[in-house]
Amino acid sequence: MSKREGKDEEENTPTALAQAQTQTQTHEHNVGNAVSSQIDEENVKERSHSDAVPAGDSSASPAAAGAIAAAMPQPEKTYQAETREVLEIRSAECSQPQLPMQNLGESTNNQQQRQQQDQEQQRQQQQLPHSASNKRKTLSNLMRRPPVDISFSNVGLTIREGDWLSQRCKEGKTILQNVTGKFKSGELVAIMGPSGAGKSTLMNVMAGYRVSGVTGQIKINGKIRDLRKFRKISCYIMQDDCLAPHLTVREAMWVAANLKLGEKRSTETKWELITEILENLGLSECLDTRTSKVSGGQRKRLAIALELVNNPPVMFLDEPTSGLDSSSCAQCIALLKQLAREGRTIVCTIHQPSARIFEMFDKLYLMGEGHNIYRGAVGDLIQFLSELGLNCPSYHNPADFVMEICTGEYGRHIETLVDAVHKQNMREEDEAMSRKQTEGDKKKTEQVSAERKTTKQDSSKKDQNSCAVTIKPQHEPDESKSLLEFAEAGSVSSDNGNGSGAFPTSTGTQFRILFVRTFRSIVRDHTLTNLRITSHVVVGLILGFLYFDIGNEASKVYNNSAMLFFCMLFSMFAAMMPTLMTFPLEITTFKREHLNHWYSMKSYYLAKTMADMPFQIAYPVVFVAIVYVMTSQPLEASRIFMFLGMCVLTSLVAQSMGLVIGCAFDVQSAVFMGPITTIPILLFSGLDQVHV
Repeated sequence: MSKREGKDEEENTPTALAQAQTQTQTHEHNVGNAVSSQIDEENVKERSHSDAVPAGDSSASPAAAGAIAAAMPQPEKTYQAETREVLEIRSAECSQPQLPMQNLGESTNNQQQRQQQDQEQQRQQQQLPHSASNKRKTLSNLMRRPPVDISFSNVGLTIREGDWLSQRCKEGKTILQNVTGKFKSGELVAIMGPSGAGKSTLMNVMAGYRVSGVTGQIKINGKIRDLRKFRKISCYIMQDDCLAPHLTVREAMWVAANLKLGEKRSTETKWELITEILENLGLSECLDTRTSKVSGGQRKRLAIALELVNNPPVMFLDEPTSGLDSSSCAQCIALLKQLAREGRTIVCTIHQPSARIFEMFDKLYLMGEGHNIYRGAVGDLIQFLSELGLNCPSYHNPADFVMEICTGEYGRHIETLVDAVHKQNMREEDEAMSRKQTEGDKKKTEQVSAERKTTKQDSSKKDQNSCAVTIKPQHEPDESKSLLEFAEAGSVSSDNGNGSGAFPTSTGTQFRILFVRTFRSIVRDHTLTNLRITSHVVVGLILGFLYFDIGNEASKVYNNSAMLFFCMLFSMFAAMMPTLMTFPLEITTFKREHLNHWYSMKSYYLAKTMADMPFQIAYPVVFVAIVYVMTSQPLEASRIFMFLGMCVLTSLVAQSMGLVIGCAFDVQSAVFMGPITTIPILLFSGLDQVHV
């Protein structure tokens, strides 16, 4: 192929390949120069070699030439060969049908769109962990609940500090100031802010766990919140995973299903629901593992699974990612996002998430010094801050940047942000008012047209002699009532068998379920059980050896009375101290379950007392059997049962006192207050009658 033909082919190529041609020509020129210089060097070497070898030596010349040719470096390709390959490639490209420039631009745009879609899909897959990115089945066995939207305006909270004497003089500390916002169904909302900003307080106010000192207005689906009804359709998952440590995952779910689903559902239906929830939340592998031995991420998911049994439309979570690694945090937030997509309103507080977790939230509610300094979509945060002159640095986590603004690292900007949010609230209120006015005008026109039609119909029916009587059905639903109220009324009437309307199950069912759970937990607590039985045996042997064989001797009456006194004293402390040490740790679980409407306080107290009663009777029996025999007390049935009854009643009273003290104080204070409360009992224990 000649150079002329090559130029003709280059002129026929499309303009889109002009840049490629220029680069190819430059490369060809460079290759040609390199090859020509290499050929010149070879010619010089060949001339020098021909001068050195004699002309008449014909036998040595072919072998020497072959050795020289093998030893010399050969060029990879000549200039003509490489030029020929380049021209062949161009001719092949020119032989293909070319698109016009318009179609070429359209195909380029389509490719760019496809690339953007692929990048977006890859980014979403990277955000979700492997366990959450799998297709999760919809929970079909759950009861249906209507969506719930929470709106609040001008919410404030002021508390008094110090003791009750100094509270009268102080005005109090303001925690929340004129907080306004809305939590919509189907969205995952994050409440962020530095420590002391009021994010946890706002969550407690929204969940109804803090009522005293709260000002403002909270509405549920546009109506004033009824706290009693709202607690039945919402749940609060606390920061500390308050789970029964001695139950397995299967047993914990079974207890929750029996308490929250009512008595009318069959056992098969409950097990199907439990299996479905555990499979969707990735807990099927740890069904028979105790809750105290599962990992941190599994504990968080189990706490969510326990509340999903009755499908609450509103879920509050206090820092669900605390104490978890990055992978477990991503799994937990991805799970909450999927639950929100099914129509639930999920609100959670979070301290300082990573950029990956921060992008998973739909809406952000930012708190600073008790004020709301931003509310809106997570993606609009950077633009909102840039409009106020706060530009986030490149490759910087927006969550970290916002926290730095709240803590004042970039200056004092809280007032500016509060003013911007206030203007946003005013603008939204104006839009809502204009929307209501337009809707009101439409309703008025519709009412006027309807009245005209009715007047025409009444005038046409005046001459008729027949009359019709219409009866309004008793249970016809009023359109003004919200769907939430009807669903709540239906759930209460269908789930509750005793008609009280307070809890899904009756008091008897609650007592039975809680009794079995408490008894099983006591039996499985080997440390406490072994210590109690060991202490009764050891102390019984010590008292038996100290007061050995004094029961039948009249000269040792004082020693005998002292032995009886120490027996009563030991029975009291042996029953009170374990309760003081364990019940304050269980009170958090009780608060979560009771406030989430699992059972009543009466059922819990009765189950707690009755489940521990067999042990409170068995341990004194062992103790009395050892002491009574070793001290040679009279073997009469009346005396034996009298002494045993005194020890058992003392232990039961001490257990009740331990429950009271454990409810009022923490573990450290309860251990101090327990022995002090026994002093009045010791004063009236009958020691003064010995000296009469």
